[in-house]
Amino acid sequence: MTPVNEGIGELGRPLGAVPPGERGATRIADRVVAKVAAQAAREALGALPPQAAAPHANVVVRQARTSTDEERDAAKIRVHLELDYPTDIGARCRAVRRRVAERVGALVGMDVPEVAVQIERLHLAPGHGVAKRRTR
Repeated sequence: MTPVNEGIGELGRPLGAVPPGERGATRIADRVVAKVAAQAAREALGALPPQAAAPHANVVVRQARTSTDEERDAAKIRVHLELDYPTDIGARCRAVRRRVAERVGALVGMDVPEVAVQIERLHLAPGHGVAKRRTR
């Protein structure tokens, strides 16, 4: 019976000495990135009107080269939102874009070159224009 050498890998090298190119890779599914993006959009928006649907996202992940010629995954994200009205739509969209890019970068480790925000519906705030039955 041969003694078992702890800390020595299959190739006879110490376990910590495996070159990075031989360690393998981690692939994160697009739907996982989409869930992270949707949660980040929820965080950025705060409270939504009661009848509004929760934000959801579509993601396309591709490999991109960085300035140091490394290949790294990049996620193009489209977030779909419903907002209350009246509101500062531009400011809320900027907040969503910023938060989604930060959170996906931090949690998933991908570059986020593009976050497109699509407003699906505006919900009229109670008491605004309801008495006159019209919206401007």
